[in-house]
Amino acid sequence: MATLLHVDSSVFPGPASASRAVTDAFRKAWEEQHPQGTVIYRDLSAHPVPHITADAHSALFADPSEHTPEQAAAFARRVRFIEELEQADAVLIGAPMYNFSVPSTLKAWLDNVVAVGRTAGDTPTAKGTPVTVVASRGGSYAPGTPRAGYEYVQNYLEAVLKDMLGLDVAFIVPELTMAPHMPAMAELVPLFEASRAKALEDAAAKGRALAEQLTATAA
Repeated sequence: MATLLHVDSSVFPGPASASRAVTDAFRKAWEEQHPQGTVIYRDLSAHPVPHITADAHSALFADPSEHTPEQAAAFARRVRFIEELEQADAVLIGAPMYNFSVPSTLKAWLDNVVAVGRTAGDTPTAKGTPVTVVASRGGSYAPGTPRAGYEYVQNYLEAVLKDMLGLDVAFIVPELTMAPHMPAMAELVPLFEASRAKALEDAAAKGRALAEQLTATAA
């Protein structure tokens, strides 16, 4: 049975969050296609992971037999997140853009799972695992738009997830999510609606396809 690691980081709950609506569509399609599968869910807004400390960082490069009690406790927490990534057959991440970057809670999770010599380095332990990132944003930062130069979410996540962790990264980008809420963006509402509809459709299709692919491989 395949395992999906689902990570949400939006501060908004349920349908109030553009990214959660799309990750939910992916997950529902995954579960419908593969009802016997396992889903590990982390809501980083409701349950933030610890930020990396000196003990958690230094423990990675020290012999476990030489860990201080503080290093051992901090590293044990970190290993839990690392093992969830390593055991996943697919990963789903909700990554809304906040102030041109990812939420701090998502950055904290990434700092925990990036472990040089294990998940990162010459032979990353989760290499090749497919990861779907729902990168929602209030405006548009697509190439050719006035704010394209401020797009740090996809660039950053591709560098970390693909280049460091060796994951197989795909993005779904619902954009212009602030259009229904800001009078100055009212003329962009149709574009927002089209972007949202496409994101929901793409997420459902991706969830079904990945679940089907993984179950077929396991058969």
